Amino acid sequence: MPELAEIAFAEHAARLGPQIESALDEMSRWGDGCPARLAEAMRYSLLAPGKRVRPLLALMAAEACAGSPEAALPAAAAVEMVHAYSLIHDDLPAMDDDDLRRGRPTCHVAFGEATAILAGDGLLAAAFELLATRLMPPEAGWAGCAVLAQAAGPCRLVGGQADDLDPARTPDLPTLQSIHQRKTGALIRVSLRLGALSAVRGPVSPALWRAASRLGSPTPISVEKEAGDGEPSFSAETDAHAAGLPPASAEADRPWLAHLAALDHYGARLGLAFQIVDDLLDVRGRSEAAGKRLGKDSAAGKLTYPSLLGTEAAERLARQLIDRAIEALALLPGPTHGLESLARYVIERNR
Repeated sequence: MPELAEIAFAEHAARLGPQIESALDEMSRWGDGCPARLAEAMRYSLLAPGKRVRPLLALMAAEACAGSPEAALPAAAAVEMVHAYSLIHDDLPAMDDDDLRRGRPTCHVAFGEATAILAGDGLLAAAFELLATRLMPPEAGWAGCAVLAQAAGPCRLVGGQADDLDPARTPDLPTLQSIHQRKTGALIRVSLRLGALSAVRGPVSPALWRAASRLGSPTPISVEKEAGDGEPSFSAETDAHAAGLPPASAEADRPWLAHLAALDHYGARLGLAFQIVDDLLDVRGRSEAAGKRLGKDSAAGKLTYPSLLGTEAAERLARQLIDRAIEALALLPGPTHGLESLARYVIERNR
C-alpha cells in the first residue's frame, strides 16, 4: 500500500537523515577565502530542504555491502553537491528557465544569474576535493573521483542535458531512455557505487579499484524484458559486464564485483523509474507538493514517458522496473531493507 511504502521510507530517512544534514552542513563551510555571497548561494542550494535520495542511496549501499553508513558520509555529501550544482545550472534561463526549486526561489532568482553559475561551479569542484581527501580507504577516494567525474561529465549528466535541449533529437523511446539514463540515472548509479566503495576492505587487488572507477556505458533497458513475467532479469555476470566491470582478477575480488553489479542493476532501473514518476508528476501532480512549477514539460512539448507511452502504461512500466531492481538486492551481504523501501517509495511519491 502507498501509505506503508511512505512510512517505511520515512523511518529510514529519519534514521540516516540527521547524519546527512550534519555532514552537508559541516562539509560546506568553505573558509575565509570564499566570498561571503558565493558561500551563501552555495549553501542556499545545497542545504535547501529535500528528500536527499542520492545521499541516502550512498549510505544504504554501504550498509547493503556490510559497511558503515558513517564511512560513506563523504560520498553522500559529494554526490549531493554534484546534484545541487546540476539543479542550479538546469534552472538557469538558458536551460530550463525555472524560478522555483524545492519550494523556494531558484538560486539565480535569489542571488542573480552570475552568482548562481559560480555557485554551481564551486559545488562541483568541492565534491571532488571532498572525495579525494575524506573518502576512505584512499583507493576508494581516487576511484570515487574517477567514477563521479564520469557520471557528471559529457557522456552522462552533461551530455544528457545537451540532448534534452536539442530540438533536432529523435522523438522516440530509445532517445528518451538514453537522455534520462544519463541525466537522472547516472547520478543514482554513482551514488550507489560510491557508497559501496566506502565498504570495500582488503585484501583486494588493484584491478578491483580500477574496475570500480569505471561506471560503464548506459545500457538500454528493454521495456519488453522488464515487463515480462519470466525468470528474474538479474545476472551477476551479465550485469557486471553491462556496468563496465571486467572479470575478477583475484578470488577476493569476485564478491565485490558481484555486489557492484547488483547495485548497478538496481540503480539503472531505479533511475529510470524515478524519471518516469517525475514525468507523471509533471502531468498530474500538485505544485505545492512538488515544490516546483508543474506542467512546464507538457506545455513546452518536451519528450516524456507519458507523452510516448500514455500515463497508464508509463506508470505500469515504472512499477515493473522497481520490481526488477529489487530482485538484484538479494545478492548483497548486508541489510537491504533501506534500498527496498526507497525503491517502493519512488513509485508512491507525490513530489
